[in-house]
Amino acid sequence: MKAFFCPTFELPLPEGHAFPMAKYRRLYERVRDHAGRWGVTLHDPVSASDEALRRVHCPDYIERVRRGTLSPQEQRRIGFPWSEAMAKRARRTVGGTIAALTSAMTEGGVAVNLAGGTHHAGFDRGGGYCIFNDAVVAARHAQAEGIASRVLIVDLDVHHGNGTAELVANDDTLFAFSMHDAKNYPAIKPASDLDVPLPPGTSDARYLDLLAQHLPRAVNAAQPAAVIYLAGADPFEGDRLGQLALTKAGLAERDRYVLSTCARLGLPVAVAMAGGYAPEVDDIVDIHARTVQIAAASFRQRLAA
Repeated sequence: MKAFFCPTFELPLPEGHAFPMAKYRRLYERVRDHAGRWGVTLHDPVSASDEALRRVHCPDYIERVRRGTLSPQEQRRIGFPWSEAMAKRARRTVGGTIAALTSAMTEGGVAVNLAGGTHHAGFDRGGGYCIFNDAVVAARHAQAEGIASRVLIVDLDVHHGNGTAELVANDDTLFAFSMHDAKNYPAIKPASDLDVPLPPGTSDARYLDLLAQHLPRAVNAAQPAAVIYLAGADPFEGDRLGQLALTKAGLAERDRYVLSTCARLGLPVAVAMAGGYAPEVDDIVDIHARTVQIAAASFRQRLAA
């Protein structure tokens, strides 16, 4: 199975910044160290092109990101100070999800971006550590290339994907399904095609029961040719920006259920890591690495079938 990573995924930030940027490097190192045993090959994605970004985002916003003319307010909303490295990272992150979706569609059914899940980015704005919306850009790229006419975005980050919801509204070729903490960021949550808001404290059994109820509904409604899965680590009980109570074992079972459902239906799936903010970075890496391992096992099972 292909996994996509680039050193620019790890953005230099001011000392004391709240975002756990080290998780990307540590995840890469964990996957690299187990790649042979898991059956993973690591690849460097190309940056998303202007053409790809403009299918989803405002051209003027794309230029403001490129040229460093984002206002202080825009930078505060995003959560990262502008730098040339930030602008390049944003494009390469989107490129990773484009590459993962393309690989999943053409080379065995599953691929992974070791970053991505930037679901708070909207048409002309970023937010919540998200600059461009990688899932929607990848879906539009697949449509433009003629490899997937309909795409389902399964968003299991702890936060609602407000940018994704806005970008796919009133378009029946893209379907957004979100299970998220009802009381968490963002304050305004535009309707996704299917939203499952969860009360704080939701634990493994209830979460997995609701997922088993609603993922088939999403698939039936979307009738997708492919799935983009945002496998957030932030529903974890120890996450400092989440209020849910899933264990690492529960998150692994979540991943198995999503990937086995896609495999049973013959749906290619691109996995993006999405959020993770546990105080101990190793907890984030444990969760994301387990997602990669489960995805690789699903890939092998598909090839053997």
